[in-house]
Amino acid sequence: MEKIVIQGRGVIPGVVEGEALVCPHSITGWGGIDPKTGVIKDYDNPNKGKSIKDTILIMPGSKGSNGWSCYFGAARAAGAAPKGWIFTGIDTSVGVASAVMGIPTIVEFPEGQDPCKLIKNGDYVRMDGSTGIVEILVGEE
Repeated sequence: MEKIVIQGRGVIPGVVEGEALVCPHSITGWGGIDPKTGVIKDYDNPNKGKSIKDTILIMPGSKGSNGWSCYFGAARAAGAAPKGWIFTGIDTSVGVASAVMGIPTIVEFPEGQDPCKLIKNGDYVRMDGSTGIVEILVGEE
């Protein structure tokens, strides 16, 4: 297996590791997940039916309304949240949701280091929300 290291900007500190779940088109904030189980409900999401629970969730940014932080916050309260999340960029919904969730968060990667393209479902990821370092152990999906 190959190890790849990329550098983003840490937003919420903490070190976590686990299996990656990549949603290259994000998840809709209002109703995109079942907050009780963490199961993705978006009809057009390639990961529909998979749970975000205990994953390292990778997305380009938020999608949809302000309900984003409410749904993801409810998933955290129910014990169905990801361990950490990684975003290509940051927007207001991502910022608010990250603060609400309180889980390690890394954003803003340099050109050529898009985590949505470099990381695949099932890769093992270690992330440090303080330093912004993401280590990817590339597996086979």
